[in-house]
Amino acid sequence: MVRSLVDLVTQHAAHHPDRTAYRYLVSGDADGETQELSYGRLADRSRAVAAWLQERGLAGARAMLLYPPGLEFICGYLGCLAAGVVAVPGVPPQGRAQNHRALIRTRRLIADADAKVILGGREVIAALTGMAEHLPELDGITCVATEDIPDEAAASWRAPDLTADSVAFLQYTSGSTSAPRGVMVTHGNLLDNERVITERMGHTPDTIAEYGHEMFVSWLPVYHDMGLIGPVLNTVHLGATATLFSPLHFLQRPQRWLTAISRYRPHTSGGPNFAYELCLRHAGPGLLDGLDLSSWKVAFNGAEPVRAATLRRFAETFAPAGFRREALYPCYGLAEATLMVTGSTVHTPPTLLQAPASGPHTGQTDAAAVSCGRPGPEVTVAIADPERHEELPEGEAGEIWVRGASVAKGYWRNALATRETFRTTLPGHEGRFLRTGDLGFLRDGELFVTGRLKDLIVIDGRNHCPQDLELTAEMAHPALRPGCTAAFSVDREGARAGGAMQDGGATQDGEEGGEQTVVVAEIAPDAASEAEKITDVVRSGIGEAHGLSVRDVVLVRPGTIPKTSSGKIQRHATRAAYLEGTLAVIDAPALN
Repeated sequence: MVRSLVDLVTQHAAHHPDRTAYRYLVSGDADGETQELSYGRLADRSRAVAAWLQERGLAGARAMLLYPPGLEFICGYLGCLAAGVVAVPGVPPQGRAQNHRALIRTRRLIADADAKVILGGREVIAALTGMAEHLPELDGITCVATEDIPDEAAASWRAPDLTADSVAFLQYTSGSTSAPRGVMVTHGNLLDNERVITERMGHTPDTIAEYGHEMFVSWLPVYHDMGLIGPVLNTVHLGATATLFSPLHFLQRPQRWLTAISRYRPHTSGGPNFAYELCLRHAGPGLLDGLDLSSWKVAFNGAEPVRAATLRRFAETFAPAGFRREALYPCYGLAEATLMVTGSTVHTPPTLLQAPASGPHTGQTDAAAVSCGRPGPEVTVAIADPERHEELPEGEAGEIWVRGASVAKGYWRNALATRETFRTTLPGHEGRFLRTGDLGFLRDGELFVTGRLKDLIVIDGRNHCPQDLELTAEMAHPALRPGCTAAFSVDREGARAGGAMQDGGATQDGEEGGEQTVVVAEIAPDAASEAEKITDVVRSGIGEAHGLSVRDVVLVRPGTIPKTSSGKIQRHATRAAYLEGTLAVIDAPALN
């Protein structure tokens, strides 16, 4: 009986040791240098890391994983699982722009997880040594570059005594509406969610054989649940092959993603909605002429709001390269449920619910609500009133609640938050539910996600989802960057103070009431000359579509709006920056 992914690595290494488990594109280019890791080598290296940890009596302890993009992270992660050590994936501080933010998060995670050891790449471990004065948390913690652990150590590895309830790793949430919390994901949770992903994405034995085991291409960061639980760990679950490359290489040249899919012809690949938008921006004739996307059967889209406009444009633009609309695969999940909760039906176009046209800039298809598919097998999704804790009828929006074996054990060392989030009961249902904090509704068994409960904007007693306002703003004028708009509310005095502190704020005076709506949107600097027109169009579009008066429209430079590691807009952080007057406002005299 398979008790964990460790058992599966052992089985694959025994049955097909020479099969490639992971292929890494060093430069991100499909025709560039590659590194490969076979299942036999993966078993040896993960056991060597595990034995090193076991010899130091670290079973049950937490190990922080700080690796640059590459294959060594996978050996370190699976090594922790094989030692009974709790892995804690993190982001290594690197680069001047990211260093301060990553350093703060690293300090917070080391302290919260009470990490006893740090595993990483050679350069990362050397850099940490140089940061010792800025990282007092390192005092007493062993740091090791796993490349330096000899292969011979694997001989002393002992299979750990794991149960389904043993904690495999802590997945720290991205913190879109709160401080990051460590989700305790057990070995049982992992196996169940891999089962859900396998069923929902059609990863059947026949399909794996048809694709010659080439199932994934991924640039997603492996420290995030979508990149780890999906492409990396489902590959081990299936005994398949995945082609990986760095997120930075994707962001530098988004066409690398499509070129890798064309070259290696996987069944499944995907990312957040913004990734598809980036590809659309670089979709010139030269790119399309050299692509063959006909093998791509599951183009998953999740982690942030899925836009109907993006789906339509991507399918139309890449149809000449063999991409089929049926491959579009919106899905929904969260770290607290390990990863996947719902997913579309393979070989079937996504379901769209038409929203009524409400203004000259709102196209019917582009404003449609997008289904995130159906729950995985033995996963229950219910829509509940967040205050009364009662199930709502089909079609009525409320909080999304989830029950199933993939739901994690709780939050690390946070009994109160665990009780509030993971231990809720619902009349008419057995067992306990996970409160996701997300809003949505069910229609014909399919889930439509509409927003975040904590982000909800309430004006004059009416609820407004910020995602709806943001989409309307982005559709109102092409200068707004897709997926780079934040809508939130502040009280009247906050709106007045924030607008006064923002040199580029376009405010409206003379309004009464408590809460006021603010929209912050990124535009290219070369659009600054049209800033006044853009703000007027955005204000008018939201007014017509939602019957809502916008107090302040602030146009900012690209990269200003903070996002989580998965690309979600951090509205609370944007709101704080607005109130503090620290947004990088577009310098436009017309807005003064």
